Amino acid sequence: MKRTTSRLLLYAAGSVTLLSLLALIGFSASYVYLEPSLPSVEAMRSVELQVPLRVYTRDGDLIAQIGEQRRIPVPYEQIPEIVKKAFLAAEDDRFFQHHGFDYLGLLRAVLVDIASGQRAQGASTITQQAARNMFLTLDKTWRRKLEEAFLTYRMEHAFSKQQIFGLYLNVIFFGERAYGVAAAAQTYFGKPLDELSLAQVATLAGLPQLPSRYDPIINPHLAQSRRSYVLRRMRDLGYVSPAEAAAANAEPIDASEHGPPYDVEAAYIGEMVRQEMLRRYGPRAETAGFEVYTTIDSRLQAAADRALHAGLIDYDRRYGYRGPLGRVEIATSPESDDLEDALERYPSVGPLEPAVVVTVADRSARVYVKGSGFETLGWDGLAWARPTRNGSPPGPTPKTAADVIAHGDVIYVAERTDLDGSAEGQPRALIAEPGSAAAPGGIDLELAQVPEAQAALVSLNPTDGGVAALVGGFDFFTNNYNRAVQARRQPGSGFKPFLYSAALDDGFTPATMLLDAPVVMDDPGLEQVWRPENSHHDFRGPIRMREALIWSRNLASIRLLRQMGIKYASDYAARFGFPREGMPQNLTLALGTLGVTPLELAAGYATFANGGFRIAPYFIDRIVGHDGTVLWQAAPSMASALCEFPASPSGAQSGAAGAGPQLTSTPGPPGQSAGAPSAGP
Repeated sequence: MKRTTSRLLLYAAGSVTLLSLLALIGFSASYVYLEPSLPSVEAMRSVELQVPLRVYTRDGDLIAQIGEQRRIPVPYEQIPEIVKKAFLAAEDDRFFQHHGFDYLGLLRAVLVDIASGQRAQGASTITQQAARNMFLTLDKTWRRKLEEAFLTYRMEHAFSKQQIFGLYLNVIFFGERAYGVAAAAQTYFGKPLDELSLAQVATLAGLPQLPSRYDPIINPHLAQSRRSYVLRRMRDLGYVSPAEAAAANAEPIDASEHGPPYDVEAAYIGEMVRQEMLRRYGPRAETAGFEVYTTIDSRLQAAADRALHAGLIDYDRRYGYRGPLGRVEIATSPESDDLEDALERYPSVGPLEPAVVVTVADRSARVYVKGSGFETLGWDGLAWARPTRNGSPPGPTPKTAADVIAHGDVIYVAERTDLDGSAEGQPRALIAEPGSAAAPGGIDLELAQVPEAQAALVSLNPTDGGVAALVGGFDFFTNNYNRAVQARRQPGSGFKPFLYSAALDDGFTPATMLLDAPVVMDDPGLEQVWRPENSHHDFRGPIRMREALIWSRNLASIRLLRQMGIKYASDYAARFGFPREGMPQNLTLALGTLGVTPLELAAGYATFANGGFRIAPYFIDRIVGHDGTVLWQAAPSMASALCEFPASPSGAQSGAAGAGPQLTSTPGPPGQSAGAPSAGP
């Protein structure tokens, strides 16, 4: 009997030894097979986190954050201790004791999961999660699990615990496109890490296990349950007192969606920067952590936005009110959640916010504004809304609010600063400047509609060509066509100063007499006989050239161009930066029928403002790498009155009356001149 037992024990020991040897051989073979595909220690040390491209104004205000992943890298030393302790409690409290694989933690997690009947604890260590999220996929295959094990071992021997923990806190996924704890704090609570409460920290610490399940915005009840577990673990480990844990657990879940904290609305410039960075650096431009400082002035950009919005809204309302966006069925006393759901498919457009009409009084209405709550829409904001009539003037002025809106109407509203003393029919300042005091009458709501017309605005520094403000349309997110740099339109009479400047250079004087009288042109290049007119259909007869420019007389300008010659005028206008191929080679050029963009026209006018020097527009001031190194710095040519004036083509000195735009300036970068056109930085 003893011999049989000994033989069985010997067989068992041999089997275990053989299986162990086979497992060791298989494990070693797997390492030899997979090792070439694993990142080396050097590669792991040099890896770059995917950090979005950030675009700033010249004075450091954030314009845009561009990239698929929201990430705000933060050094380990700057992460608050309470944040570190929360994640240790939630994910791996023995992280600083084990060497990458926590077998006791794995056993405890299995026992807790069995006891609770659900997956309450994770079994992966922080090192394993860091290796998986940084270097591997999330595929649930044996190959990935083996790669994770090998990488975990390599990381534990190549990096300090603090380095691994810091990497983990910067790469882990929190849902809502947020990667890293700092980005998660901004995304869910709109705060930096050091301003989070204990309850908020515990909420974030509970997310990495299942971000979609414990999302505090989508599933607040499940997030609260997970937060309770994290607080209980922190209490049991002595990280917080029982009173602190209980107080934090009693707080409601206060997470909500927070986008990046943009300081300035300049989406069109942000897109221009993105395209230029892609041209320079390729796809990595959106993930390498570049910081681009533009030439935009925050104050001027805000003023440009307000001016364009107010101008378009005021212009559009002259043609009447086109009616509500739609209608929704709402209860007599609706709840806010129901109204938010009803407005879900209606987006904000520029300064306009969607709202639903709840009740209508004689000369006012109660509306629910998406994301803001219940507000009152007064008669001052409704009285303008005469009904539109296709091809005809608007209908009669409304007498009551019911003539304009009805219960259940979905409308757009905007904040309105009714400036004291503004004349009837004159533009009013829609969307008050943040922080500005309300004029008499206060800030209230106004019925609005998305303008059917569009516009663009460009402001340049005439000294160096820096773009101080740029708006390419009413709202970038509904129409990203950038009219400031893409739309070629006829400048009309805006071209006449360039025509008259050419005439001065050609020997004409401000006192030269021109004839402002009817003219008929039978030009073979035109499809029919051309009979141009002045804007008011009147004629002044003989008129001096300076008066023809002041009063923008079309017929006198046409005769001036005919005397000067189309070629001479075209060549001279090209010196301002206007493309030659866009200039018509006929007398309509005098009326500004060439195609130019607003940016090109602004650059041309900058020549008049700076004393005769052509500047090249640019919008990027400098590009900074992820480590703070300045990778590129603009060195624009500067217009200066101290420059030497070369001789003009006509032989007259450039400083004399009638001089055209010059190509000299203060020294710029090698190979660049003040006359070098530039569509980008």
